[in-house]
Amino acid sequence: MYTYKYPRPSVSVDVAIFRPFKEGYQILLILRAQAPYQGKYALPGGFINMDESLEEAARRELFEETGVKNLPLTQIQTFSDPERDPRGRVISTCFGCVLAGGDQIQIQAGDDAADVDWFGLNDLPALAFDHLLVIQTAFTKLLSS
Repeated sequence: MYTYKYPRPSVSVDVAIFRPFKEGYQILLILRAQAPYQGKYALPGGFINMDESLEEAARRELFEETGVKNLPLTQIQTFSDPERDPRGRVISTCFGCVLAGGDQIQIQAGDDAADVDWFGLNDLPALAFDHLLVIQTAFTKLLSS
């Protein structure tokens, strides 16, 4: 296998799913079952496989961690702060969607998620990584147009 002279970053995806709730919105979060940030909430997501696109990885990770599939995901933004992940240099692209008011989806924690649940945007738990920034950015881009 070829090795590179210079270090290379890892690539991951995050998925922000919003739904209307009362006078505001909720976001779907997983409870991390593994380090780093074990026991903290985060957006569903993870590292891409070598044989898949960013979009395929986002759909796979969303399904593996929450049981949710077949949502119309939109690419939101790429996050690249060198300090965003304690494991090393990780660049992540966020995908997202907003469910319609009457949409009901079944959620079930799986893979490396200990739990999955909806949280009001004004009542978020402590979040892993830079996910507060990712959520704020996704909300602004998806719902402020």
